[in-house]
Amino acid sequence: MKFHQLFLAAFHEPKKLAAFRLLPIGRVIRYAFLFILLMTLISFTRFSVGDTDLFEASPELNEYSETIGGLIYPMAFIFQFVIATFYVFVRISIFAAIGIWIGKLMKRRVEYRFVWRTAAIAITVPLLLTIFLDFFQIWETSGIIFSSVIHIGYLIMALKFYPKAAK
Repeated sequence: MKFHQLFLAAFHEPKKLAAFRLLPIGRVIRYAFLFILLMTLISFTRFSVGDTDLFEASPELNEYSETIGGLIYPMAFIFQFVIATFYVFVRISIFAAIGIWIGKLMKRRVEYRFVWRTAAIAITVPLLLTIFLDFFQIWETSGIIFSSVIHIGYLIMALKFYPKAAK
């Protein structure tokens, strides 16, 4: 299955979202890294054009940035990539754990590895929403809560199509 098919199915096909649990883990991780790269590029672009007040926060930081000059950009890109990777994988893992709990309440046969894959694909809409809401400073905290509720909603819709637990 191609990435654009995964992307489109993640929006509105909960049955396919549940079936994605059978995808190889490598494909799911590559899919997650596409979003990590997108988040990094957006964050780095905002940093490069001066959207952030990072250097105005501290005179010492401003002086340090002038000392290292152009090296700040590759360092910033790598740092932003590492932070985005950490954020996405921790978020997927947390929501997979929540999905296990919900799946057991729904009396479904759930395993962490399968729910993790489903949570990784289900992060599509919440992550795009988080990126979009990041541009509006008033939505910082409530935007994360809102996208988390949507992520759980996508997981619940997918878990309905998991097989029932054996009695």
